[in-house]
Amino acid sequence: MTAPRRDTPAKPRVWVTRAEPGASRTAARLRDMGFEPLVHPLLVVEHLKPALPDLERFAALAFTSPNGVVAFAALTPRRDRPVFAVGKATAQAARQAGFVAVRSADGDLTALARLIAAELSDAVLLAAQAETPAGDLSAALKAADARNIAVTMLSVYRTTGKRLRPPVCDAVLIHSPRGGQALASHMAQSDMVYACISAAAAAPLIALGLTPAVSEHPDEATLLATLQAALGKRDTPV
Repeated sequence: MTAPRRDTPAKPRVWVTRAEPGASRTAARLRDMGFEPLVHPLLVVEHLKPALPDLERFAALAFTSPNGVVAFAALTPRRDRPVFAVGKATAQAARQAGFVAVRSADGDLTALARLIAAELSDAVLLAAQAETPAGDLSAALKAADARNIAVTMLSVYRTTGKRLRPPVCDAVLIHSPRGGQALASHMAQSDMVYACISAAAAAPLIALGLTPAVSEHPDEATLLATLQAALGKRDTPV
């Protein structure tokens, strides 16, 4: 489906595709930057209620998204396990949930695996994640030469796609590979800016022949800087 276009306004309109509650936080940052956010999530987050294993078995917890933190925290009041978080936003969510020993990899799954491998050995790790994770932490740990670290995966939430009419906009923000897949199923316009948080998030759009701007680091601050730079290039006279 192709969204109609109109003349570009003074404030570029940016479609925020990520799920709530993150979408509203992103919208606030966009307003501070002088953009007009259009919050129309393509994904909906549903918390799951799996049986929780005995936390005494685990040396630490691993989280790959803020959604994983929030969903896991709802399952237990315990906050005494050390936490390894993939990035700053996930680490902040863990601290806000009450975890006190939180380490952030400030990167992607590979960076998280390297941090865990550097800090732990001969240990069992509990990874609270999406029902369909974007990456394989166990494989990443093997690639990082982790010393006898076993990982138990616990699915604590799922994301489902949502059909909607694409809003009229000048740019789109994609925060995840799942978001990129959902967007690719909706539209394939070449006359707008697509800003993606990672190469994996950009891949579904590249497969459609689009050329998205890809964040150098997988965090929102860099993503928003990437968006701003891409919009600036588009508006620069030739």
